[in-house]
Amino acid sequence: MTNDSQTQLPGETSFPGEGDIDAEVDASVDAEEAVEVPRARLPELLHAAVAAVGGVERPGQVRMAEAVADAVDHAEHLLVQAGTGTGKSLAYLVPALAHGDRVVVATATLALQRQLVERDLPRTVEAMHPVLRRRPLFAMLKGRSNYLCLHRANEGTPSDEGEGLFDPVDALGGPTGKLGQDVLRLREWADETDTGDRDDLSPGVSDKAWAQLSVTSKECLGATRCPYGQECFAEKARERAKLADVVVTNHAMLAIDAIEGAPVLPEHGLLIVDEAHELVNRVTGAATAELTVGAVNRAVKRAARLANEKAVDALQAAAENYHGLMETAQPGRVEELPEYLAYAVTSIRDAARQVITSLGETRDKGLSDEDAVRKQAMASAETLHETAERLLGDSEYDVVWIERSDRFGMGTASLRVAPLSVSGLLREGLYKERSVVLTSATLKLGGDFNGVAASVGLPAEARLPDERTAGDNPEPGFGGGGPGGEDPVPHWRGIDVGSPFKYPKQGILYVAKHLSEPGRDPERPDMLDELAELIGAAGGRTLGLFSSMRGAQAAAEAMRERLDNRILLQGEDTLGELIREFASDATTCLFGTLSLWQGVDVPGSACQLVVMDRIPFPRPDDPLMSARQKDVEQRGGNGFMAVAATHAALLMAQGAGRLVRAADDRGIVAVLDPRVATKRYGGFFRSSMPEFWYTTDRNQVRRSLAAIDASAPPVRPVVKRG
Repeated sequence: MTNDSQTQLPGETSFPGEGDIDAEVDASVDAEEAVEVPRARLPELLHAAVAAVGGVERPGQVRMAEAVADAVDHAEHLLVQAGTGTGKSLAYLVPALAHGDRVVVATATLALQRQLVERDLPRTVEAMHPVLRRRPLFAMLKGRSNYLCLHRANEGTPSDEGEGLFDPVDALGGPTGKLGQDVLRLREWADETDTGDRDDLSPGVSDKAWAQLSVTSKECLGATRCPYGQECFAEKARERAKLADVVVTNHAMLAIDAIEGAPVLPEHGLLIVDEAHELVNRVTGAATAELTVGAVNRAVKRAARLANEKAVDALQAAAENYHGLMETAQPGRVEELPEYLAYAVTSIRDAARQVITSLGETRDKGLSDEDAVRKQAMASAETLHETAERLLGDSEYDVVWIERSDRFGMGTASLRVAPLSVSGLLREGLYKERSVVLTSATLKLGGDFNGVAASVGLPAEARLPDERTAGDNPEPGFGGGGPGGEDPVPHWRGIDVGSPFKYPKQGILYVAKHLSEPGRDPERPDMLDELAELIGAAGGRTLGLFSSMRGAQAAAEAMRERLDNRILLQGEDTLGELIREFASDATTCLFGTLSLWQGVDVPGSACQLVVMDRIPFPRPDDPLMSARQKDVEQRGGNGFMAVAATHAALLMAQGAGRLVRAADDRGIVAVLDPRVATKRYGGFFRSSMPEFWYTTDRNQVRRSLAAIDASAPPVRPVVKRG
């Protein structure tokens, strides 16, 4: 359920270390054996849970809970579009807990993970206790690098030069430098914290400081070899996780479990994927690898005193050759590695293999804590070998490209490799031997589930009727490699349970049909004129969503010159602080790019105008998106609609969803791109957004904005965590 009295800040994405299970568990409750609750009691349980969180039961919430229970009972998969305010977390938690099997809930953001573990689950468990006669345990799974490493805190950090352990305080500017102070604070915190979880540290520290006192799974010595194994925060959390009935994790951890085949999740009978519109991007990110010059050089330094000289010299020579090639390499897709580049990558692969072999043969008694240094060196060499091997694999299912990581394109480039599509990987790994429920406020694009379903591995031909009827699933079973044949199809249903908000009465979708079409140049004088007039009519209160940072910066500069309103710009402060300032002053505007299109939750009168400067198509030179589009076209499909338009529609649906966050919110979504009104594909974008009242009348919109501004209530308070 949403809480309309508060403004929620967006969560940061929580990424795991590879192949680990770490968890925070509510261990204060008993762990009796789970028993399935009769289906007839589901309405009673849902009503009790909604009351416990102070919410109001909604028809869409009831329908969703029934559909989740049906999916579990009949071994099917389910897509649920549940609009803002539906209370979807309780709609899946209640039937999941009632069924009795272990459930895993995967989300995209830390904010939702916290909401589930700190608010929804504790209250739901208590509310359901009289019927369940037990209090299920719940846990949050994280990667090892999210936890402070006691070995590093007490013994030091392995040097990149391979010279043993060192004190990172001395290396980071001493105890008076900012990084040194952060490391000292982390050491003090290590003696105070019960969890060692980075998210419990307030205020936080920089990534660089945290990296000094944390490890990835490959760098970890292991509980049996580490002198701090019995006290290890990550190991303690991992053991507690085994007791959990409900496990909350993130999409990246789910990707490791589903795609890499690493059993990082405990066995479970139901998987809930919340914020499912983000799943494909998060899985793609987790399955992407990069070969950088810096990574090769670090591997050389770390192995220098523990691998034989011949192997290290070979890796050094390979690093120098690769560096020279990458200095002049041009960014873009590489459909086939040219001979000179293939030779360079092969040299890195072969030298890394030699280093890996010799690291197990050579010892240096002069090193302090040789095991920790060796483990770090081995992790670097293994990662190099795996990435180089994949780059040389020339798989038709991978996309390889050269990328420059710095903003101005002047630095050394690197090679990257990512899956062409994750749908097949998800179909094979996600839907086996369990029901999967995928839910979000934006799963229907162009008014249909099939596009999103196909992207997550659920084919259109396996779709069942939205509403269950007797005998409509002749081949029950999970599919995706489960029982029922060599390659059974994962059957699924898609339902839209709507939203409690009255979108046609609460909002207007305005498309500025009279403007010129945007080109590659972000300078659009008529668009800036329109933007200034809209902000003026709204009295501020504007969230500006731009397709590029250049566009956001240009618009912010122009509006600061023309208007008296304060214009906040993403990147000029932390995102959380910018949103707090935006939500606290009605006359303030906030401009930004991708992360503002999703995750900004500002109910109330502070946000009454959401502006999109243009359709957020992917860049034409984006190697991965262009490769995916070309692949669809080669298979006879419409690559533009399947890839570019779907990508943009999802962002626009999310962006438009920033406007109405509570039952009394009102306002306008303004799209300053005439193509949404004039092109044939414009209807696809309009039907992907909430059902606002639609107009292209600029004068009507200005009058409406002025009226909304004049009657606006005071802005709402902002919740600041910690």
